[in-house]
Formats: sequence, structure tokens, C-alpha cells
Amino acid sequence: MIKVENNGNVAIVTLDRANRRNALASAMVEELEHRFAELDRNASVGAIVLTGAQPSFCAGSDLKELGTMNLAEMAEHEAITAAVARKINFLDTPVIAAVEGYAIGGGFILACSCDLIVTSATARWNLAEVPNGWLPPWGLQALLSRVGPVAAKRLTFGHEILSGNDVFRLGLADYVIDEGKSLEEATRIARLIADMPQPAVASTKQFFAPFVAGTSEALDASANRTFIDNCKHDRAKATLARFGAKA
Repeated sequence: MIKVENNGNVAIVTLDRANRRNALASAMVEELEHRFAELDRNASVGAIVLTGAQPSFCAGSDLKELGTMNLAEMAEHEAITAAVARKINFLDTPVIAAVEGYAIGGGFILACSCDLIVTSATARWNLAEVPNGWLPPWGLQALLSRVGPVAAKRLTFGHEILSGNDVFRLGLADYVIDEGKSLEEATRIARLIADMPQPAVASTKQFFAPFVAGTSEALDASANRTFIDNCKHDRAKATLARFGAKA
């Protein structure tokens, strides 16, 4: 479910579940963690591009899989995903998200967790959790770091589906490019960074990591508890019931 290609000193990591719009299954998250760690240890890799198999970047958590879990199992799954996203801050190797199609829920936050974001102008961004009945269970520190608390709250309400142009204007995305060009542009930027002295690049990441990550571990733990509490209420139960979740 994860494909890795080497393009010179840039590694391209592709979320490869196109039939599920690259939704984050447990096995996929585990493999993504392994691949990131492996690439970070590889001295020949100077930068990583994270993208999704067409037609989407990532549709967030795999609700069909969550539908087979009870609440405790769901909480554990989301906590593991949260930890993988947080670790991006502490890799020595920069990770650049290339976003086409949909970046929904956990896919939205996974992109936010990367060091840089390149989005197509026509990409569609949305946090779908609150309309489904629960607070996003992880990653809100990454959102806060990018846009600040007022805009983060607006985005978390999830009442808007935003374009790539919209999220660029908000400061969420770092670069906006024509449809179909995000991978090419992200790879170009990744190569510029990969060609720089790796110790200096790693030191830059290490210096800023505490400021970007902030209290993300504590916030993720708090959000996870709130997520479980929200999932006990009627609207969330109705959403989960559509996927056969066990309350």
C-alpha cells in the first residue's frame, strides 16, 4: 500500500490505495512509518516527497476498517496514526507533500504534518470529522502551527470544502500549482533542498521541530479522549453505524 521510488537523491513515497482514495488503513500506517524511518537512515536520500496515487492524496482514516473496531480499538488506531505523523517533525530528512484531488480528514492533517506542502489549485481540502460527530482525534497542533488558532478553529468546523488556492491564501499550503503538476513541483523543490549540505538541512529541521511540534503529543492524547467521548453521542453513532462500528 506504500510505493517508494528513487529519483536521484529524492525519494517519492506514494500512498497506493487508489480504490479507497488512499485511506489510511492500519497496515498502511505501519508501512508508512517503516518507510519513513528507512529513508531517513539512507544517506543517499536528501528529501522525501509524499503523494497519493491518482486521483486523490488521501481520504483520511479508512472508515470501513474502523467499522470493524470497537471504540477502544479505534482510539488505539488513531493514536498510532498520530504518532507516525508527529515523527515527521523529528526526521532529519525533509518531507514535502504533493497534493492532488482530495485531502480529507486525516489526509488533510497528514499533509499539514509535512515540512512543506505543494497543492494543486483544484485540490479539495476538508476536515470532515465535526460534521460526522467528533473532534479530529490527532494532528491539530500541526494545523495550529500552520495557520494559528482562529483559522484552525474555522477549518476544524469542517463546514467548507476549500480549494488549493483557498488553503494557499490561508497559509496552510506553501505552494500552489496547476492541476496535475504538484508532484513535479514538489520533486523540483525537494531536489533543491536535497542538493544542499545534509547536516545543515537536518540541523534546520531539528532547530524548528520543538516550535512546530509544540505540545502535540499531549494535544493528541487529549483529542483522542474527546474523540472517544464524542463517538458515544447520537450523531457519531449514526455515522459509525453506517460502517458497522461496534460501540
